[in-house]
Amino acid sequence: MAGFLNFMRSGIGRILRIVLGLVLIWLGLMGPLAGSTGGVIVAIIGIVPIVMGIWGPCLVQFLFSGSKA
Repeated sequence: MAGFLNFMRSGIGRILRIVLGLVLIWLGLMGPLAGSTGGVIVAIIGIVPIVMGIWGPCLVQFLFSGSKA
């Protein structure tokens, strides 16, 4: 788990989270889910990885906050 958390905190991991968020927003607003309530929900969820990628820590890190990874 420590290796995964280190990767997600790295520059590449942060960029990957931002790209994932952008893909989710695209899927929700312009992709196959466009125009549905589910699409809006997916787009809103896509904001989370973008914010966490800009901020730095990964959400998984908070689940395992007791570990010194």
